[in-house]
Amino acid sequence: MFILQNIKFKDILAIDELEIPKDKVSCVIGPSGAGKSTLLKLINNMLSVDQGQILYKRKNVEEISPMDLRREVMMLPQKPIMFAGTIKDNLEIAFKLLEEDVPQEQVLKEVLKKVQLHKELDIQAERLSGGEKQRLSLARVLLLQPEVLLLDEPSSALDENTENLIIEMVVEYVKGNQKTLVMITHSKQIAKEYGDKVIILKNGKVVNEVKS
Repeated sequence: MFILQNIKFKDILAIDELEIPKDKVSCVIGPSGAGKSTLLKLINNMLSVDQGQILYKRKNVEEISPMDLRREVMMLPQKPIMFAGTIKDNLEIAFKLLEEDVPQEQVLKEVLKKVQLHKELDIQAERLSGGEKQRLSLARVLLLQPEVLLLDEPSSALDENTENLIIEMVVEYVKGNQKTLVMITHSKQIAKEYGDKVIILKNGKVVNEVKS
């Protein structure tokens, strides 16, 4: 699905070649400062490469309309983005911006249940904890049903039990709906258990690729 060729970005990333397969779970691991978050931002064209090219469906990402690309390839940053208003407002805002039909309340409640966020829709989003905001952001992404999910440590603010539940749910969703997942994780165990492909970054370079 993605092919990266001769990529250089500042002094952060230098990747000769990397392929990210379609309809699979790819986990990215490595020490802090290895370039993991930068890799996701390049794939989503939030950042532009200094050298080389990134192909998505055999087309250079820089030749695709950013809006079209990000509608299909959606990134969830480590620090969740919250909008003013209620949980319901936060779930509906993307549909309103895209001028698409807003899901019914029952659908919103069901996605909250999926991400283990047991809150009423009328609660103010700013009152949520860090882990709850993380799960609300994930719910918003799942509602939009992109082809590719780019998740930057989606469970970093969660306790171990909730983390396992959330990761398992996301992987089941991806597998069951023929989606593609690229996930940064701090856990080698999660990468080993759920990754169809494990990409290990160190000092901005791919030092190993492991297929399960």
